[in-house]
Amino acid sequence: MKTMSIRVSDSELKQISKLAKTTGLDKSAAARELLRDGWFFYWIRQYREKKVSLENLSSNLNLSLSETIDLLSELGIEAPISYDDYVSGFKFFG
Repeated sequence: MKTMSIRVSDSELKQISKLAKTTGLDKSAAARELLRDGWFFYWIRQYREKKVSLENLSSNLNLSLSETIDLLSELGIEAPISYDDYVSGFKFFG
């Protein structure tokens, strides 16, 4: 794992500390979790605003297409294909 130094404001450090305390993580792990969640949020927002495709979203989140569709569903964001279309796509792989 690489090391990177960043400057954070007092309020950002308080947020990291609060997350660390709440989750039982150390501050570095809490900061990494926030970075990962922020990455997901950024790309999901890009998708919702139709700035990236479902395929691009999947790629940037390092998830399979089905995992991405499941994630969007959990977040209440409609995928561009129906479940039936998704399932019928497996017929071509059989």
